[in-house]
Amino acid sequence: MAKKLAFEGLDIIDMGVGEPDFDTPKHIVEAGCNSIRKGETHYSPTVGIPELRQAVAEKLLRDNSLNVKADDITITPGAKMAVFAAIQALLQENDECVLIGPSWVSYEPCVAFAGASVSWAKVDENFLPQDLSSSISSKTKFILVNSPSNPTGSVFGRKVLEEIRDLAVDHDLFVISDEIYEKIIYDNKHISIGSMPGMEERTVTINGFSKAYAMTGWRLGYLTGPKDIMKWVNRLLSHSVSQATTFVQHAGVAAIRGPQAEIASMVAEFRVRRDLLVSGLRDLGISCNIPGGAFYVFPDVSQYGGGDAFVDRLLKDALIAATPGSAFGPGGVNYVRLSYAISQSKIEQVLQRIGKMHI
Repeated sequence: MAKKLAFEGLDIIDMGVGEPDFDTPKHIVEAGCNSIRKGETHYSPTVGIPELRQAVAEKLLRDNSLNVKADDITITPGAKMAVFAAIQALLQENDECVLIGPSWVSYEPCVAFAGASVSWAKVDENFLPQDLSSSISSKTKFILVNSPSNPTGSVFGRKVLEEIRDLAVDHDLFVISDEIYEKIIYDNKHISIGSMPGMEERTVTINGFSKAYAMTGWRLGYLTGPKDIMKWVNRLLSHSVSQATTFVQHAGVAAIRGPQAEIASMVAEFRVRRDLLVSGLRDLGISCNIPGGAFYVFPDVSQYGGGDAFVDRLLKDALIAATPGSAFGPGGVNYVRLSYAISQSKIEQVLQRIGKMHI
Protein backbone atom coordinates (compact mmCIF):
# COMPACT_ATOMS: atom_id res chain seq x y z
CA MET A 1 0.00 0.00 0.00
CA ALA A 2 2.89 2.36 0.82
CA LYS A 3 4.46 1.73 -2.59
CA LYS A 4 1.12 2.28 -4.29
CA LEU A 5 0.63 5.61 -2.52
CA ALA A 6 4.20 6.68 -3.31
CA PHE A 7 3.62 5.81 -6.97
CA GLU A 8 0.56 8.07 -6.88
CA GLY A 9 2.81 10.94 -5.84
CA LEU A 10 2.25 11.08 -2.09
CA ASP A 11 5.24 11.89 0.15
CA ILE A 12 5.64 8.57 1.98
CA ILE A 13 8.40 8.31 4.58
CA ASP A 14 9.52 4.69 4.66
CA MET A 15 10.47 3.47 8.14
CA GLY A 16 10.11 -0.17 7.16
CA VAL A 17 13.55 -0.41 5.57
CA GLY A 18 15.96 -3.05 6.85
CA GLU A 19 19.14 -1.71 5.32
CA PRO A 20 21.57 1.11 6.03
CA ASP A 21 20.94 4.26 4.00
CA PHE A 22 24.68 4.59 3.31
CA ASP A 23 26.60 3.73 0.16
CA THR A 24 29.01 0.82 0.09
CA PRO A 25 32.52 2.21 0.89
CA LYS A 26 34.38 3.13 -2.28
CA HIS A 27 37.35 0.81 -1.75
CA ILE A 28 34.95 -2.15 -1.63
CA VAL A 29 33.19 -1.01 -4.79
CA GLU A 30 36.52 -0.64 -6.55
CA ALA A 31 37.60 -4.11 -5.46
CA GLY A 32 34.44 -5.58 -6.97
CA CYS A 33 34.85 -3.65 -10.21
CA ASN A 34 38.52 -4.59 -10.48
CA SER A 35 37.63 -8.22 -9.94
CA ILE A 36 35.25 -8.06 -12.90
CA ARG A 37 37.88 -6.34 -15.05
CA LYS A 38 40.37 -9.08 -14.19
CA GLY A 39 37.92 -11.70 -15.43
CA GLU A 40 37.06 -13.15 -12.03
CA THR A 41 33.55 -13.93 -13.27
CA HIS A 42 33.65 -17.72 -13.43
CA TYR A 43 32.49 -20.43 -11.07
CA SER A 44 34.13 -20.59 -7.68
CA PRO A 45 33.96 -23.38 -5.08
CA THR A 46 30.59 -23.82 -3.39
CA VAL A 47 32.19 -23.04 -0.03
CA GLY A 48 33.78 -19.81 -1.29
CA ILE A 49 37.10 -18.55 -2.62
CA PRO A 50 40.09 -19.37 -0.39
CA GLU A 51 41.08 -15.71 0.05
CA LEU A 52 37.72 -14.75 1.54
CA ARG A 53 37.47 -17.83 3.76
CA GLN A 54 40.90 -17.00 5.17
CA ALA A 55 39.95 -13.35 5.70
CA VAL A 56 36.78 -14.40 7.52
CA ALA A 57 38.76 -16.83 9.71
CA GLU A 58 41.12 -13.99 10.67
CA LYS A 59 38.16 -11.71 11.39
CA LEU A 60 36.40 -14.30 13.57
CA LEU A 61 39.52 -14.79 15.65
CA ARG A 62 40.24 -11.08 15.97
CA ASP A 63 36.71 -9.80 16.62
CA ASN A 64 34.84 -12.79 18.01
CA SER A 65 37.44 -15.01 19.72
CA LEU A 66 36.37 -17.87 17.46
CA ASN A 67 39.37 -20.00 16.58
CA VAL A 68 38.22 -21.61 13.35
CA LYS A 69 40.14 -22.56 10.25
CA ALA A 70 39.36 -21.27 6.78
CA ASP A 71 38.31 -24.80 5.83
CA ASP A 72 35.55 -24.61 8.47
CA ILE A 73 33.91 -21.55 6.87
CA THR A 74 31.34 -21.45 4.08
CA ILE A 75 30.54 -18.31 2.10
CA THR A 76 26.90 -17.81 1.09
CA PRO A 77 24.91 -15.46 -1.17
CA GLY A 78 23.68 -13.40 1.76
CA ALA A 79 23.41 -14.19 5.47
CA LYS A 80 19.76 -15.15 4.92
CA MET A 81 20.91 -18.13 2.85
CA ALA A 82 23.24 -19.07 5.68
CA VAL A 83 20.30 -18.97 8.12
CA PHE A 84 18.14 -21.04 5.79
CA ALA A 85 20.84 -23.66 5.18
CA ALA A 86 21.73 -24.00 8.85
CA ILE A 87 18.11 -24.46 9.87
CA GLN A 88 17.54 -27.11 7.18
CA ALA A 89 20.70 -28.92 8.28
CA LEU A 90 19.64 -29.01 11.92
CA LEU A 91 15.92 -29.77 11.70
CA GLN A 92 13.84 -32.71 10.52
CA GLU A 93 10.07 -33.01 10.34
CA ASN A 94 8.29 -32.60 13.68
CA ASP A 95 11.37 -31.19 15.40
CA GLU A 96 11.18 -27.95 17.36
CA CYS A 97 13.45 -24.97 17.91
CA VAL A 98 13.31 -21.99 20.25
CA LEU A 99 12.96 -18.45 18.98
CA ILE A 100 13.41 -15.67 21.49
CA GLY A 101 10.56 -13.54 20.27
CA PRO A 102 9.91 -11.10 18.80
CA SER A 103 12.27 -12.39 16.11
CA TRP A 104 13.18 -11.60 12.52
CA VAL A 105 10.40 -12.42 10.07
CA SER A 106 12.29 -15.08 8.07
CA TYR A 107 13.24 -17.41 10.92
CA GLU A 108 9.84 -19.05 11.36
CA PRO A 109 9.26 -19.65 7.61
CA CYS A 110 12.70 -21.30 7.40
CA VAL A 111 11.67 -23.60 10.25
CA ALA A 112 8.35 -24.36 8.59
CA PHE A 113 10.16 -25.24 5.36
CA ALA A 114 11.95 -27.98 7.30
CA GLY A 115 8.62 -29.36 8.51
CA ALA A 116 9.40 -28.30 12.07
CA SER A 117 7.80 -25.84 14.48
CA VAL A 118 8.74 -22.91 16.71
CA SER A 119 8.51 -22.67 20.48
CA TRP A 120 8.41 -18.99 21.38
CA ALA A 121 10.43 -17.98 24.42
CA LYS A 122 9.05 -15.18 26.55
CA VAL A 123 11.01 -11.97 27.02
CA ASP A 124 11.05 -9.29 29.71
CA GLU A 125 10.45 -5.57 29.26
CA ASN A 126 13.92 -5.22 27.74
CA PHE A 127 13.24 -8.05 25.25
CA LEU A 128 15.70 -10.39 26.99
CA PRO A 129 14.78 -14.08 27.44
CA GLN A 130 12.71 -14.94 30.47
CA ASP A 131 12.19 -18.45 31.83
CA LEU A 132 13.85 -19.86 28.72
CA SER A 133 13.90 -23.43 30.00
CA SER A 134 10.09 -23.62 29.82
CA SER A 135 10.31 -23.31 26.03
CA ILE A 136 12.46 -26.44 25.69
CA SER A 137 10.97 -29.89 25.07
CA SER A 138 12.22 -33.33 24.07
CA LYS A 139 11.76 -32.24 20.43
CA THR A 140 13.92 -29.12 20.69
CA LYS A 141 17.05 -29.17 18.53
CA PHE A 142 18.40 -25.63 18.84
CA ILE A 143 17.98 -22.16 20.31
CA LEU A 144 18.33 -19.24 17.91
CA VAL A 145 20.17 -16.18 19.19
CA ASN A 146 20.05 -12.87 17.32
CA SER A 147 22.05 -10.17 19.09
CA PRO A 148 21.79 -7.28 18.42
CA SER A 149 18.23 -8.14 17.57
CA ASN A 150 15.97 -7.39 14.66
CA PRO A 151 13.36 -6.04 15.47
CA THR A 152 13.97 -4.99 19.07
CA GLY A 153 17.59 -3.80 18.99
CA SER A 154 18.23 -5.70 22.23
CA VAL A 155 21.76 -6.88 22.98
CA PHE A 156 22.42 -10.08 24.91
CA GLY A 157 25.08 -9.56 27.58
CA ARG A 158 27.34 -12.23 29.03
CA LYS A 159 24.89 -13.25 31.77
CA VAL A 160 22.10 -13.95 29.28
CA LEU A 161 24.43 -15.82 26.94
CA GLU A 162 25.76 -17.91 29.80
CA GLU A 163 22.20 -18.91 30.67
CA ILE A 164 21.61 -19.97 27.06
CA ARG A 165 24.96 -21.80 27.04
CA ASP A 166 24.08 -23.72 30.20
CA LEU A 167 20.68 -24.73 28.82
CA ALA A 168 22.25 -25.86 25.53
CA VAL A 169 24.77 -28.02 27.37
CA ASP A 170 22.25 -29.44 29.87
CA HIS A 171 19.71 -30.33 27.15
CA ASP A 172 22.24 -31.28 24.46
CA LEU A 173 21.10 -28.53 22.08
CA PHE A 174 22.71 -26.56 19.30
CA VAL A 175 22.65 -22.78 19.07
CA ILE A 176 22.36 -20.76 15.86
CA SER A 177 23.86 -17.33 16.47
CA ASP A 178 22.86 -14.73 13.88
CA GLU A 179 25.35 -11.90 14.39
CA ILE A 180 24.61 -9.80 11.31
CA TYR A 181 24.21 -6.59 13.40
CA GLU A 182 27.30 -7.12 15.57
CA LYS A 183 29.06 -3.95 14.36
CA ILE A 184 26.00 -1.73 14.84
CA ILE A 185 26.14 -1.65 18.61
CA TYR A 186 26.22 1.34 20.96
CA ASP A 187 26.93 1.00 24.67
CA ASN A 188 27.75 -2.69 24.83
CA LYS A 189 30.39 -5.11 23.65
CA HIS A 190 29.30 -7.83 21.26
CA ILE A 191 29.91 -11.36 22.54
CA SER A 192 29.79 -14.42 20.28
CA ILE A 193 28.23 -17.30 22.19
CA GLY A 194 30.34 -19.73 20.16
CA SER A 195 33.44 -18.40 21.95
CA MET A 196 32.17 -19.57 25.35
CA PRO A 197 33.51 -22.77 26.91
CA GLY A 198 31.55 -25.80 25.82
CA MET A 199 29.96 -24.07 22.82
CA GLU A 200 32.49 -24.61 20.04
CA GLU A 201 30.86 -27.86 18.90
CA ARG A 202 27.31 -26.65 19.58
CA THR A 203 27.21 -23.31 17.79
CA VAL A 204 26.59 -22.30 14.20
CA THR A 205 27.76 -18.70 13.87
CA ILE A 206 26.29 -16.65 11.02
CA ASN A 207 27.30 -13.22 9.81
CA GLY A 208 27.59 -11.20 6.64
CA PHE A 209 28.46 -7.93 4.97
CA SER A 210 25.03 -6.33 4.47
CA LYS A 211 24.72 -4.20 7.57
CA ALA A 212 28.29 -3.33 8.63
CA TYR A 213 29.48 -2.47 5.13
CA ALA A 214 26.16 -1.30 3.61
CA MET A 215 26.33 -4.16 1.10
CA THR A 216 22.73 -5.40 1.20
CA GLY A 217 22.40 -5.71 -2.57
CA TRP A 218 25.73 -7.49 -2.96
CA ARG A 219 24.36 -10.60 -1.18
CA LEU A 220 27.31 -11.93 0.77
CA GLY A 221 27.30 -13.85 4.04
CA TYR A 222 29.06 -16.69 5.79
CA LEU A 223 28.73 -19.31 8.50
CA THR A 224 30.83 -21.72 10.50
CA GLY A 225 29.93 -24.53 12.83
CA PRO A 226 30.41 -28.19 13.72
CA LYS A 227 31.75 -30.26 10.82
CA ASP A 228 28.82 -32.70 10.76
CA ILE A 229 26.40 -29.77 10.39
CA MET A 230 28.49 -27.92 7.82
CA LYS A 231 28.58 -31.06 5.68
CA TRP A 232 24.83 -30.84 5.18
CA VAL A 233 24.94 -27.08 4.76
CA ASN A 234 27.42 -27.44 1.92
CA ARG A 235 25.42 -30.16 0.21
CA LEU A 236 22.31 -28.01 0.29
CA LEU A 237 24.17 -25.03 -1.17
CA SER A 238 25.82 -27.16 -3.84
CA HIS A 239 22.45 -28.37 -5.11
CA SER A 240 20.65 -25.01 -4.89
CA VAL A 241 22.45 -21.66 -5.16
CA SER A 242 25.85 -23.18 -6.13
CA GLN A 243 27.96 -20.33 -4.73
CA ALA A 244 28.14 -16.67 -3.83
CA THR A 245 28.96 -14.43 -6.80
CA THR A 246 32.68 -14.69 -7.50
CA PHE A 247 33.59 -11.02 -7.90
CA VAL A 248 31.43 -10.10 -4.90
CA GLN A 249 33.57 -12.44 -2.81
CA HIS A 250 36.69 -10.52 -3.87
CA ALA A 251 34.96 -7.33 -2.75
CA GLY A 252 34.32 -9.07 0.57
CA VAL A 253 38.04 -9.58 1.04
CA ALA A 254 38.56 -5.84 0.60
CA ALA A 255 35.77 -5.15 3.10
CA ILE A 256 37.33 -7.25 5.85
CA ARG A 257 40.95 -6.32 5.23
CA GLY A 258 40.45 -2.70 4.26
CA PRO A 259 39.73 0.46 6.30
CA GLN A 260 37.03 0.10 8.94
CA ALA A 261 36.57 3.78 9.85
CA GLU A 262 33.33 4.16 7.90
CA ILE A 263 31.65 1.63 10.17
CA ALA A 264 32.38 3.80 13.21
CA SER A 265 31.06 6.95 11.53
CA MET A 266 27.91 5.12 10.41
CA VAL A 267 27.27 3.81 13.93
CA ALA A 268 27.83 7.28 15.39
CA GLU A 269 25.20 8.67 13.02
CA PHE A 270 22.80 5.86 13.89
CA ARG A 271 23.23 6.66 17.59
CA VAL A 272 22.23 10.29 17.02
CA ARG A 273 19.18 9.19 15.05
CA ARG A 274 18.24 6.61 17.68
CA ASP A 275 18.33 9.17 20.47
CA LEU A 276 16.38 11.69 18.40
CA LEU A 277 13.65 9.18 17.60
CA VAL A 278 13.34 7.65 21.08
CA SER A 279 13.19 11.01 22.85
CA GLY A 280 10.70 12.30 20.31
CA LEU A 281 8.42 9.29 20.68
CA ARG A 282 8.54 9.57 24.46
CA ASP A 283 7.65 13.25 24.27
CA LEU A 284 4.59 12.17 22.29
CA GLY A 285 3.61 9.74 25.04
CA ILE A 286 4.70 6.58 23.23
CA SER A 287 6.57 4.07 25.38
CA CYS A 288 9.87 3.12 23.78
CA ASN A 289 13.01 1.35 25.01
CA ILE A 290 16.44 2.59 24.01
CA PRO A 291 17.81 -0.17 21.76
CA GLY A 292 21.39 -1.26 22.35
CA GLY A 293 22.11 -2.12 18.74
CA ALA A 294 20.86 -2.43 15.14
CA PHE A 295 18.87 0.50 13.68
CA TYR A 296 15.31 -0.12 14.84
CA VAL A 297 13.12 1.02 17.69
CA PHE A 298 10.25 -1.18 18.84
CA PRO A 299 7.77 1.01 20.72
CA ASP A 300 4.75 -0.28 22.61
CA VAL A 301 1.58 1.00 20.95
CA SER A 302 -0.92 -1.19 22.81
CA GLN A 303 -2.74 1.91 24.05
CA TYR A 304 -3.41 2.83 20.41
CA GLY A 305 -4.99 -0.46 19.38
CA GLY A 306 -1.84 -2.53 18.85
CA GLY A 307 0.74 -2.73 16.10
CA ASP A 308 -1.46 -3.59 13.13
CA ALA A 309 -3.95 -0.81 13.82
CA PHE A 310 -1.22 1.72 14.55
CA VAL A 311 0.66 0.93 11.33
CA ASP A 312 -2.56 1.40 9.36
CA ARG A 313 -3.08 4.79 11.00
CA LEU A 314 0.53 5.80 10.39
CA LEU A 315 0.15 5.19 6.70
CA LYS A 316 -3.34 6.65 6.35
CA ASP A 317 -3.01 9.69 8.60
CA ALA A 318 0.72 10.48 8.52
CA LEU A 319 1.99 8.91 5.28
CA ILE A 320 4.56 6.86 7.24
CA ALA A 321 5.30 3.26 6.27
CA ALA A 322 6.30 0.94 9.12
CA THR A 323 6.26 -2.74 10.03
CA PRO A 324 3.71 -4.10 12.53
CA GLY A 325 5.18 -6.07 15.41
CA SER A 326 2.93 -9.02 14.61
CA ALA A 327 5.24 -9.79 11.67
CA PHE A 328 7.89 -10.81 14.20
CA GLY A 329 5.83 -13.37 16.09
CA PRO A 330 3.06 -13.46 18.69
CA GLY A 331 5.06 -11.43 21.20
CA GLY A 332 5.10 -8.44 18.89
CA VAL A 333 1.40 -7.76 18.44
CA ASN A 334 1.42 -4.66 20.64
CA TYR A 335 4.46 -3.14 18.99
CA VAL A 336 5.61 -1.51 15.77
CA ARG A 337 9.09 -1.59 14.26
CA LEU A 338 10.41 1.77 13.11
CA SER A 339 13.71 1.84 11.24
CA TYR A 340 15.90 4.88 11.76
CA ALA A 341 17.94 4.14 8.64
CA ILE A 342 16.65 7.47 7.38
CA SER A 343 18.05 10.98 7.74
CA GLN A 344 17.70 13.09 10.87
CA SER A 345 15.53 15.55 8.99
CA LYS A 346 13.14 12.77 8.00
CA ILE A 347 13.00 11.56 11.60
CA GLU A 348 12.01 15.06 12.63
CA GLN A 349 9.29 15.03 9.95
CA VAL A 350 8.09 11.66 11.23
CA LEU A 351 7.75 13.00 14.76
CA GLN A 352 5.91 16.07 13.52
CA ARG A 353 3.49 13.94 11.51
CA ILE A 354 2.82 11.58 14.41
CA GLY A 355 2.26 14.59 16.65
CA LYS A 356 -0.52 15.76 14.34
CA MET A 357 -2.28 12.39 14.43
CA HIS A 358 -3.98 13.18 17.77
CA ILE A 359 -3.11 9.76 19.13
